[in-house]
Amino acid sequence: PVLRLLEAQLQDQRREHEKEMEALKNLVDAMQEELEKQQQAFLQTLQLSPEAQVEFGLQQEITRLTNENLDLKEMLEKLEKNEKKLKKQLKIYMKKVQDFEASQTVLPAERRQHDSNMQVAVQRKEKDFQGMLEYYKEDEPLLIRNLIT
Repeated sequence: PVLRLLEAQLQDQRREHEKEMEALKNLVDAMQEELEKQQQAFLQTLQLSPEAQVEFGLQQEITRLTNENLDLKEMLEKLEKNEKKLKKQLKIYMKKVQDFEASQTVLPAERRQHDSNMQVAVQRKEKDFQGMLEYYKEDEPLLIRNLIT
């Protein structure tokens, strides 16, 4: 049984290694193709007049910058989407913290000690709020602290 387990692990490692080698081989092939293209482009530019070489170089740089700009825009969109998701999660967690802290302030101090082993279940209705925030005056410092953090 132990020998079979070791053989299976060895086979898994071998397959994983072969996959990695194949991926690296593909990467090397792609880099070789890119290098050949760049060498051909370089040889072609050497045959051009100096003005044409400058124009070709500018076109290549414009193409490179355009591609880089598109990549950066795509990355920015992903980051903005992630930021919105994280802000939404933060709002949910802040609401849960506020609800929990509000439930803790409702219980008197001696009852809190007595019921420390019991969990407090808070039922609330989901409401769609628009406009101003409603809160109790005694919750103002807590609200300000939570808004800052």
